[in-house]
Amino acid sequence: MNVLVVGGAGYVGGAVTDRLLAAGSHSVRVYDSLLYEAEYRKPVEFVFGDVREDARLAGQLRWADAVIWLAAVVGDQACSTDAELSVAINQQRVEWLARRFDRRILFLSTCSVYGAAEGLLDEESALNPLSLYAQTKLAAERHLEAASNAMIFRLGTLFGVSDHFSRIRLDLVVNTLTARAFFHRRFTVFGGAQYRPLLHVRDAADAVVDNLQTAHTGVYNLHQVNLEIRELAHLVERQFPGISVSGVNTGPADPRTYRVSSGKAQQIFGFSPRRTVSEGVEEVKQLLEQRRIRDVNNRRYSNADFIKSLLDAPATPLGYEVGRKI
Repeated sequence: MNVLVVGGAGYVGGAVTDRLLAAGSHSVRVYDSLLYEAEYRKPVEFVFGDVREDARLAGQLRWADAVIWLAAVVGDQACSTDAELSVAINQQRVEWLARRFDRRILFLSTCSVYGAAEGLLDEESALNPLSLYAQTKLAAERHLEAASNAMIFRLGTLFGVSDHFSRIRLDLVVNTLTARAFFHRRFTVFGGAQYRPLLHVRDAADAVVDNLQTAHTGVYNLHQVNLEIRELAHLVERQFPGISVSGVNTGPADPRTYRVSSGKAQQIFGFSPRRTVSEGVEEVKQLLEQRRIRDVNNRRYSNADFIKSLLDAPATPLGYEVGRKI
């Protein structure tokens, strides 16, 4: 099978391509603008391109039997930094894909579409997207649901190390708290009662690749565990004896709180995530202990900070320039 991984040089893409290569039964091609990367060195066929470039991407779609669509401006703050760009990439380009590709599509959405809600949420629960990021992902879902070939994964908040090449994200709550515990020996939890469904990035990749050739379609929640932020903080604290963890009820607490069920994914395709939050904390801790991240404050490790840095430099194009500067 010819598999096109759009956005395959990113955080999730690193784990996805590793799984595809390990399977050994597919021709794999990565299409990416290398927004966060200086080069792409994996032994995978690579096409440099922006998803907003119709002719270039259309040529790759003609080659593909399946598309794993990972390209997106990811995260609430990153999307709010440039709303026009976020709508174009997260929503309009997925609509373009749905109209032009009639073979297998695997698409990553987010559990953020549930917003702030009580109870255990499944795929039939009410949706309440509170951010532009969640709104664009939900709009993209709607475009793909009309197709008979698409499988949509609503991911919990990811954590852990993806692969040996792709940059790690240090703007995700598990990875962020681990880095703060390591470098500062303390951190503050704002609020703390907010629930998050959490999922290791490689478990997300497993679910995607495992369904490449199944007949399953529709929407599926994916998570490993639902934790309150304060529970997560204490879990991180146990791996860093002696650090100081404080909590306050005021400040920039994220209003989203939700717990999800992945029962549908478990029942339909046997989804069973194998990697715990503690294992993810240990992975990031080892990277930091071994000084494998030279500058943890580099903006490339945060989606929002990096995109803002591009906005602050008007002469710098965002990825592959297609008619506009950022």
